[in-house]
Amino acid sequence: MPDKGKKILDIDWILFGSVIPLLLAGLSTMNSFVKDDYFAGRQVVWIIISLAVFFLFSLIDWRFMKNGWILFGLFVISSLVLLLLFWGGTIRGVKSWISIFSVSIQPADFTKLILIFILAKYFSRRHVEIAHIRHILVSGFYAAVPFVLVLFQPDFGSAVVIFCIWLGMIIISGVSKKHLIMVFALGAIAFSILWFAVFLPHQKQRIISFIDPTADIRGAGYNVFQSQIAVGSGMVLGKGVGFGTQSRLRFLPEYETDFIFAAFAEEWGFVGVALFFAFFATVIWRILLIGYRGVSNFETLFSIGVAVFLMSHFIINVGMNIGLLPVTGITLPFVSYGGSHLLTEFAALGILMSMRKYARATHRDNMKNEFLGME
Repeated sequence: MPDKGKKILDIDWILFGSVIPLLLAGLSTMNSFVKDDYFAGRQVVWIIISLAVFFLFSLIDWRFMKNGWILFGLFVISSLVLLLLFWGGTIRGVKSWISIFSVSIQPADFTKLILIFILAKYFSRRHVEIAHIRHILVSGFYAAVPFVLVLFQPDFGSAVVIFCIWLGMIIISGVSKKHLIMVFALGAIAFSILWFAVFLPHQKQRIISFIDPTADIRGAGYNVFQSQIAVGSGMVLGKGVGFGTQSRLRFLPEYETDFIFAAFAEEWGFVGVALFFAFFATVIWRILLIGYRGVSNFETLFSIGVAVFLMSHFIINVGMNIGLLPVTGITLPFVSYGGSHLLTEFAALGILMSMRKYARATHRDNMKNEFLGME
């Protein structure tokens, strides 16, 4: 627990202040194109709830999450929830949502946060013997279970983020790069066998269209093509809030979620996008700083996991908006419409605020054996 002399609410206000412009960017973009203000109005409610979660989670001492049994229980529960989704309803061809009254929740978002906790716990206890190949396999299992369940929903975007979280954290943890390359080589061989001996022609065409949507402008590549037009038409200063023609005339699909970056870029131009990138970079910088000052490897690895989680969403979303990456239906952190991802992002930040608080009250040298004897 924090020292008595410390403030109960000890927030990184630079990080918090950098998130606010991102939230406002999303709200202004949603509000520009919908007359009845449906998306922006509901998003305000989600932001209020998420901020409440942020401050509440900052007050909790999260060191109890170092308990292996608690994490294992959360892993089992999250896996069962993802499994049960296969018997649920379908939204836009994807079985990744749970509907509670009129609210839809995407469990995959919360699973990503649980995975970060699990990997932070696992790697923090094994930093001395981390070079052994079994740690790649065991940690890979923890990531593979949600990865497979999410992939077959099918929610390829969330599956890619889960993979990125595992890859980012395992590289930082210090595993043998030779063993990691060997695992990826086996994966490449397996895919090659599937491509030449198993996949049918129509299945190969779907993969090709996914990797290069511009190969079919009138079909699979239409959304990306319109997104590229929107981003390019913003030029230096943008067209102004509410004057983005690609979005207002509905050429740009999913402008409130998947392609909200393109809608924002059309309105605000290069200058607005540069500021947008600067605020997001500040958020990542402050998260990594919290990890650097962490009281133990657990806090450091958790911070890195959160940074990888947010950066994966950011890079994939922006990449697909400008045509550099395939369209995966992934949200832009703090900007896209939706409650599940906002709750997860602010929950992660709230946990980091708590870790930041008690890390200052405890010296790192006194914590080097904190995991001895714990499962």
